[in-house]
Amino acid sequence: MNKLKDKDMKLHTILGSNGTIAKELVPILKSNQVNIRLVSRNQGPVEGAESMVADVLNYDQVLKAVAGSEAVYLLVGLTYNADIWKKDWPVLMRNVINACKATNARLVFFDGIYMYGKVDGVITEDTPYYPSSRKGQVRAEVARMLLQEMAAGTIKAVIARATDFYGPGVTDKSAAGILVFDNMKKGKRAQWMINANVPRSYNYTPNAAKALYILASHEEAFGQVWHLPSASPLTGREFIRLAAKYMKTSDKVFVLPKWCIKIIGWFNPFMKSYYEMTYQDEFPLQLSSAKFEKAFHFTPTSYEDGVKATADWYLAN
Repeated sequence: MNKLKDKDMKLHTILGSNGTIAKELVPILKSNQVNIRLVSRNQGPVEGAESMVADVLNYDQVLKAVAGSEAVYLLVGLTYNADIWKKDWPVLMRNVINACKATNARLVFFDGIYMYGKVDGVITEDTPYYPSSRKGQVRAEVARMLLQEMAAGTIKAVIARATDFYGPGVTDKSAAGILVFDNMKKGKRAQWMINANVPRSYNYTPNAAKALYILASHEEAFGQVWHLPSASPLTGREFIRLAAKYMKTSDKVFVLPKWCIKIIGWFNPFMKSYYEMTYQDEFPLQLSSAKFEKAFHFTPTSYEDGVKATADWYLAN
């Protein structure tokens, strides 16, 4: 694919700039000498970037935030609650779509994979939407909203999808970070949800951020759905063995059974909201990024190298 010329890439705006992927993306944009605008509800100053405070649920504020942008990255994360998602995600997406249409900005939407639901086999960009959860239904709704605009030619956009992620500096937003690396750092036994013996895909955050910039900078990428780079799946026990090797600790694991998660949910709002997603841990979850790898000649970081880099960060911090 042909990369867009620098003159076509004047200002890149990140909506939801305090999140995990945004923090990985900023240095990539800086290294490519792109002008950067960081937007969130609680945005503080960042060297080398313009900062702006805005609420994505307010259209006028979104319009102001994306004005003058060549590329807009939608990286917003809402509170992990199906009721909040159902109320706010459609409003958020409509605001961003309309603002990008009004300003002629290209949109890169960082999406998840909940809309696919439980899939028997490998998940590709052509996998149909059969959501198995309320949150999945919401993500299917907003994805279809954007896809309809893309198909109608009213907006230049790409949808970039990832599953759970891990990487250096990734802590509270990563199951692997919380259950594996953080526990090992504290001298505790690693934990895993429900089934540690089925294959599982993860996205390495440096790969995901680099891929977002690649998509934003290639004209031919727009109008399509892309799965972000993910190495071949491995089981939870295999992941934990790798982590233990580089964290220099035991690879023993405590597997949290499904019934235990339900009980914890009685007292913990996050775990209560998470319970409907347990199918992702109970059964194989195999995400294919072959389309992206082929189009951009990209080799995902291996779990060996990614886990080592993540462990090195945890041990140093």
